[in-house]
Amino acid sequence: MKVRSERNAFYLQMGYRKNIWIAGLFLITLISCCSRKNIVKNPLLSDGNPIIMGDPFMYKYNNRYYLTGTYGSANEGFPCYISDDMIHWKFNGMLWQKNENSWASEAFWAPEVKFYNNKFYLTYSGLSKEKKELRIALAVSDNPEGPFKDLHAPWFDFGFGAIDGDIFVDRDQPYLYFSMNGFKDGYSFGIIYGVKLAKDLSAPVGDTVKLLEASQPWEQVNWEHNRCNEGPFVFKYNDTYYMTYSGNHTFERNYGIGYATASSPLGPWTKADENPIATKDTIQHISGIGHNSLLPTKHENKKLIIYHTHEDPKQPENQRRNANIGLIKIDKKGKLHFVPEVK
Repeated sequence: MKVRSERNAFYLQMGYRKNIWIAGLFLITLISCCSRKNIVKNPLLSDGNPIIMGDPFMYKYNNRYYLTGTYGSANEGFPCYISDDMIHWKFNGMLWQKNENSWASEAFWAPEVKFYNNKFYLTYSGLSKEKKELRIALAVSDNPEGPFKDLHAPWFDFGFGAIDGDIFVDRDQPYLYFSMNGFKDGYSFGIIYGVKLAKDLSAPVGDTVKLLEASQPWEQVNWEHNRCNEGPFVFKYNDTYYMTYSGNHTFERNYGIGYATASSPLGPWTKADENPIATKDTIQHISGIGHNSLLPTKHENKKLIIYHTHEDPKQPENQRRNANIGLIKIDKKGKLHFVPEVK
């Protein structure tokens, strides 16, 4: 009887251990499945709803991600969304907001935030009350989430409409890239320019330089009505300068992303033969891919890319756009490749 009891106890113990092992295996499998699901999904969500935003810009500070962009009717200012994982986003108020003393009345477009000399600088576009034309302004804050206060508004006047300001710093020398914006002879146009900036960002140094304009076949699909290059974003990889930019009209399906390279910040710039690297995908029901910003990753040849797409590809003219995150990969030949999602 004692032997049988010990044997029964042994089998009970083994069965218990087996159950624990099976339960542990199930838990590991469950965790693994959940972790695979814990990836960035597009479009980006806040409280379960898509973030409706054009010209999205994402920046990172102290392991927290910040997101802003062209907001709503573009008549109020710029929102701030925050996230610790790029998946769960929370609205955190306004980075910059129009008031009764603001220099511009509306068309608050394409904000970008640059951490420079221990301060955060916000570039944005607006419709000047005085000039009745679009100009670029510069605001500043001590904190990444703002609030930002105008420092130079408008920043400076080149004598023509200007939007989509992008600050790039190379060896402690800042540069500004932007799009000359206008309308003539029945078509809208955008031409990308660059200029060296004073170290304190207060003024341009030297003349503006024309860098890119609509020239490739993919940028000429609606030539009678739109001839646009806009949304420049510049970075350096190895000894080459890269500029991603958008072509065509933002509220048309053929809006897409191309890139150009140069050996110096003000060029000359050469467009890639394989442009566009991102464009509409009728199978995935995606259109209007464009106006991106980039963030580095732990891999030097991979960058996060945040970009917008039309909320409804069948009605791009409704002016509602979603914010998305993907990847830009740089191959051994220095060519850029767009991946629509982070995997």
